[in-house]
Amino acid sequence: MKILLVEDEPKVSAFIRKGLEEEHFDVEVAYDGPFGARLALSHAFDLIILDVILPGLSGFEVLKTIRQRDQQVPVLLLTALGTTTDKLEGFNAGADDYLVKPFDFPELLARVRALVRRRGHVVKGAVLALADLILDTAAKTVTRAGQPLKLTAREFALLELLLRNQGRVLSRAEIAEHSWEDSFDAGSNVIDVYVNYLRNKVDKPFPSKLIHTVVGMGYVMREDER
Repeated sequence: MKILLVEDEPKVSAFIRKGLEEEHFDVEVAYDGPFGARLALSHAFDLIILDVILPGLSGFEVLKTIRQRDQQVPVLLLTALGTTTDKLEGFNAGADDYLVKPFDFPELLARVRALVRRRGHVVKGAVLALADLILDTAAKTVTRAGQPLKLTAREFALLELLLRNQGRVLSRAEIAEHSWEDSFDAGSNVIDVYVNYLRNKVDKPFPSKLIHTVVGMGYVMREDER
């Protein structure tokens, strides 16, 4: 497994690189945003670990650049910025996970393995549909009533989870377990915020609603009962 580490602090990057190489990962390091972006776009990586505060370009800017070309490579953000607002900015930019500094290496390793495992379990060519909504997991496209919908990586993952469980109420804890891994803060409203983002794109422009709230229980995808 080949990992790109974009981290400007030499001691931190050396610590992470040493630990990952001891676990038999192949690690390439970039020490600033522009070089990290160039490496990410010119080489194939199984995972990218990206610091947020970088010289030249911020980690958020690097991530947005990557997502314009590659929606599939898992990206784990590392940062000292740990507020809900910071996390939302990272997820909006296309992050798959978010780890706040300082951290213990075993936690980083667990998140790396979870992201790599999640990517390896993607079912190629699977098309999920409900009413006039179609999601193609291989092509990473979503359409409704024939109109393409532009989703972030996090929104796509959430919609895929809901579609795979259509008709079944998913609690916030279940959604967090499958889509947020260990980065979910049970005291935050991150999941509610993302469901609202998704509704604005999937439901709001159309006459029938597919994403429903079950008060006190969670969310379910089904055709509007009218």
